Amino acid sequence: MIIPVRCYSCGKVVGNLYEQYQMLLDQDYTEAEALEALHLERYCCRRMILSHIDLIDDLVPYSVPVTGTMQMMGSLQTSTPLRR
Repeated sequence: MIIPVRCYSCGKVVGNLYEQYQMLLDQDYTEAEALEALHLERYCCRRMILSHIDLIDDLVPYSVPVTGTMQMMGSLQTSTPLRR
């Protein structure tokens, strides 16, 4: 889905590095070289980038608009006396 903003273990911000990581891989860097270039030294932060599976592009065609599609339920339309 969407890459987490922070590392689950140490809290370092890693969400902004995924696009740069993909660009480095497109430039024929290996995974290890790309992570070194991004200064990701901890195993926990490397895990966040390496184990991410980008599914958002696969799921977007199946999304439906949510705004204005919910119908009112009959039981909610009954009036109740106001308590003062």
